[in-house]
Amino acid sequence: MALPPVCSGCGADVMTDGAFCSDCFSSARRIISPCCDRCGTPLVNETYGGARKICVSCQLKPPVWRQGRAAFVYDDWSRRMILPLKYSDRTENAAVLSREMGRAGIALLDQATVLVPVPMYRGKLWRRRYNQAALLAHGLARRSKVPALLDGLERKRATRALARLSPKERYAEIADTIVVRPGREKRIAGQAVLLVDDVLTTGATASVCADALLKAGALSVDILVAARTGKGDERDVPYPEE
Repeated sequence: MALPPVCSGCGADVMTDGAFCSDCFSSARRIISPCCDRCGTPLVNETYGGARKICVSCQLKPPVWRQGRAAFVYDDWSRRMILPLKYSDRTENAAVLSREMGRAGIALLDQATVLVPVPMYRGKLWRRRYNQAALLAHGLARRSKVPALLDGLERKRATRALARLSPKERYAEIADTIVVRPGREKRIAGQAVLLVDDVLTTGATASVCADALLKAGALSVDILVAARTGKGDERDVPYPEE
């Protein structure tokens, strides 16, 4: 009674915790079929992805991971959910986002045997106090009953801000910085890994993570994120950049 439920998107009064108001529900751009089977980007129509439902970018340069899904298009609306989670201690948003991710990635969760979040460098983790990807993975694990290995990967060093770099520069900056954490190899080998993150842009970080997991013996690697964009438009956001 003291803290009535509010919309997770705008703060308007709603009936139940974690619900969206009618305006936010209609404004949310959920990614549904047709979308690229490899990276999750929305397709204009079925013909754009061909028989395999794969976008042109993934056909020309297939990603390291096998399949990818995202709950939302990364736009002004989804930023209001994701960026406060990342930068403003709005950790309650992880429960709402993981619920939507679970709906979008139900087929991937059915195939997964372990969830692994994209790691954060220990210096940034110390300053922020939490890894938003780990919170999303934890939420997915609770809903799906797929176990989460929250410390399966680690970043060996800090990197420059990626948001203002070109795709090629991002790959060069992030290459060889993420590895399977020592002692976690046995929990990765032979597993169908579902890699979890908040936003997928160029795929540079996800590719390095997937490559590390496959080198450690993962049977397969899929990726599930809260939002998807291929335009690198995080640069216009008035928040600290990764």
